[in-house]
Amino acid sequence: MNKEIKSEEISRRSALSLLGLAALGLAVPTTVLTVSDAEAQQPAAPTAPAAAPMTGTERRQERRTRRVRRRVYRRKARRKGREERRELRRTGSEEKK
Repeated sequence: MNKEIKSEEISRRSALSLLGLAALGLAVPTTVLTVSDAEAQQPAAPTAPAAAPMTGTERRQERRTRRVRRRVYRRKARRKGREERRELRRTGSEEKK
């Protein structure tokens, strides 16, 4: 029934964990004890659906729509320019006469 008492060395890891627990033990009561007099805010009713932020899908769809419109506009402008030049070649310009 002889029990030998051995003094164990404390490793750095266990010392730091003990220090962290002690700091946490001191910090928690102060945050729990601080009470604010502020009351909870009532949620505001949504006024306009357009004011809500757009989702990623909606933004992407808008970009695609704008891109298609620009592309169609450019194609129409090129087609019109080609037709005008073709007409000038067929009828001949007045400057050559």
